[in-house]
Amino acid sequence: MTSFKSTIAWVCLMLLAQTSTAQESLTGTYRLVSATRTITATGQVEDSFGKNPIGFIQYGNDGRMMVLIVRLQRPRASFGTLTDADKIALFDTMAAYGGTYDFDGKTVIHHIDVSWNGILSGTDQVRSVRADGRRLIYTNRGRSPTDGQLGVSELVWEKVEPGGGQRP
Repeated sequence: MTSFKSTIAWVCLMLLAQTSTAQESLTGTYRLVSATRTITATGQVEDSFGKNPIGFIQYGNDGRMMVLIVRLQRPRASFGTLTDADKIALFDTMAAYGGTYDFDGKTVIHHIDVSWNGILSGTDQVRSVRADGRRLIYTNRGRSPTDGQLGVSELVWEKVEPGGGQRP
């Protein structure tokens, strides 16, 4: 019986070590390369944030993450001239959230504490992850937080070198 308990303990430790190693491999900052969505009802493929979206996702050693994505073409306004229409347009051309994360090497789960629209706050967002060199390809199925349509989204992220001030 002691041998069985030892085996179970060893297996549990190995599983924890694999998850920890996978999570450490994700640590860093990634720049958004592309974001597309295929709408389930029509099969139409669209650029979720326009042709050249700007975005970053960051995973910390502390298990926390943040993401910010915006369209390249956004209204330009200043504090003194920001109208209600400008505010709506700026809100509608972005996505942002933060929280904690778990990664097992194939799936990342974002446990969202705060989001730009409030809809995602308190939810878990699951992304299938595939690595391609310095790039991570995230795929998820579900309802879009921007228009509510069912679809499949694919986001391609590329790792940013430490201190590499890569700007779009």
